[in-house]
Amino acid sequence: MIRALLVLVTLIALGALKLPIERDLAAVHRQEHFRGVEFNLGLREKIGQLGFIAALSGFRSIVADALFIQAHVAWERTEWGRVLLLFQHVTTLQPRAILFWDMAAWHMAWNASVAAMNDRTQPRLALRVKAQREYFALGKDFLERGIRNNPDRPELYEALARLYKEKYKDHERASEFFGKAAALPGARTYNRRFSAYELSYCEGREREAYERLCQLYDEGEKERLPTLISRLKFLEDKLGIPQEQRIPDKNR
Repeated sequence: MIRALLVLVTLIALGALKLPIERDLAAVHRQEHFRGVEFNLGLREKIGQLGFIAALSGFRSIVADALFIQAHVAWERTEWGRVLLLFQHVTTLQPRAILFWDMAAWHMAWNASVAAMNDRTQPRLALRVKAQREYFALGKDFLERGIRNNPDRPELYEALARLYKEKYKDHERASEFFGKAAALPGARTYNRRFSAYELSYCEGREREAYERLCQLYDEGEKERLPTLISRLKFLEDKLGIPQEQRIPDKNR
């Protein structure tokens, strides 16, 4: 009875000590925008006991780097399933590392999707297209989860915009995410232009795109690039802009 009472008191004392530590850790995770980082038995089975212990001991970056190298080797061998699995663990271990999310999406939406489309062992085109689109979706999922973990960084918004533009041919969504990237500190200056360019391809939004392109044009020579000029000319014709309001033809 006394032993049981001592054990109970010890557990209560440990719990009291552990609670503020866990609360502080949760606050740090919220501040750092961590989402869905789960050090569970599934992860332990994949990275091994020593790797799991190292991750729990504060060596997540070392374990993630080792897995990243393994993913690179798997890519060279075109082992797409293994590439996917390894990047799932890499991004779980280091959710604030932009490179890992970006590389994971690139391997899935670009490399693996091309390999699936060119797979000579699958004679049916419909199944190759299906596999290709599944890899697009995996790449998009990596970028969306990366953004949830890094909402303050423009790089992944830009990568998602490129995916919508180049893989889904969805100009409206591409414009949206180029715009979101442009609104964040540290964004590349071309994101604002690209957002307007993509909008100019969207049926029903030509007037909005025209006004945004005009704003860029009015900022001076540095913005008067060939693509901007050509898209402006296209919209002037489509919207029936009066001749006296059009930009000079010498800027073609």
